[in-house]
Amino acid sequence: MTRTSTPLTTDRKNAHLDLAKTSQPLADHPLDAVSLPYCALPECDLNRVSLTTEFLGIELDSPLIITGMTGGTDRAMAINRVLADTAQKKKVALGLGSQRASLESGQSQAELRRLAPDAVLIGNLGGAQLAGKDGLKLARAAVEDIRADALAIHLNPLQEAIQPEGDHDWRGVLSAIETAVGTLNCPVLVKEVGAGLSGNVVRRLAAIGVRHVDVAARGGTNWAQIELNRRPETDRAHYAPFLSCGLMLPDAIAQARAVSNHLCIIASGGVRHGLDAAKCLWLGADLVGMAGHILRTVEDNAGHLHPKQLSDLLYTVQQQLRLSLFLAGKSSIKAFKRE
Repeated sequence: MTRTSTPLTTDRKNAHLDLAKTSQPLADHPLDAVSLPYCALPECDLNRVSLTTEFLGIELDSPLIITGMTGGTDRAMAINRVLADTAQKKKVALGLGSQRASLESGQSQAELRRLAPDAVLIGNLGGAQLAGKDGLKLARAAVEDIRADALAIHLNPLQEAIQPEGDHDWRGVLSAIETAVGTLNCPVLVKEVGAGLSGNVVRRLAAIGVRHVDVAARGGTNWAQIELNRRPETDRAHYAPFLSCGLMLPDAIAQARAVSNHLCIIASGGVRHGLDAAKCLWLGADLVGMAGHILRTVEDNAGHLHPKQLSDLLYTVQQQLRLSLFLAGKSSIKAFKRE
């Protein structure tokens, strides 16, 4: 018999969705300080600028990823259905939110692969959960359930430390990731959730065989703030000084790229439009992830879903990215990144 998520888990996941929709990118976003080269003599056709990118052996129409947001509840599944269908149609990659809740409750998300048979689908499991009892078994189940092209292991010690129900024991996580890299039948991608991966952490991950990282830096959804908002007022002063911990997105990209030119680097952290995406690529990223802006677009405050609005948003971001390359005098992602 299929089990369902506990009421406490469902309440927490739905609260995360509601609070994430109210979280906005930084007003003074660090990407605003980055200037792209401008070429007054581009010598290329705007309408022929190519955004095609290969990721995990699959060709994408653009170097965009809808990064992991949610999972484990009926509401989350409804959102993920729209995301999967859109990823298939727009040929962008899709990362799921944590699969732990759905797997532990016996709820399969295999429907998402049926909706997106040709899309890049990335599973998701927390680092602390991977290091726990039966963590590798859970990781295998996450991959098998959606036939994932990669499994993202998210690192979120700041969020977990503030979360009332959070995991505080992070011993053995690096070793567990190394085991997963050597055991799973798909690549392991390691990501933060909004505080950034430092160059030192990326270096340690690269040393154990990780080849794909999402730096997921400050600038977008602040999960520390979200968890603080879930705590009683009497607790908040204890954690408030830590809300600005972490790296800004340009610094995180630069530090990760300094580790190796052979890493696949995904940049996320409050990306607002295609010009932001172009700046991330210019700084050294290979792909660009968006989550908060996607969530606010796909689900309104009344809980209604808007697939067309999401499709329109992705089209706009792609067109803005294409224009950014054209104005730099480049006709492809490869040429833009090579200069």
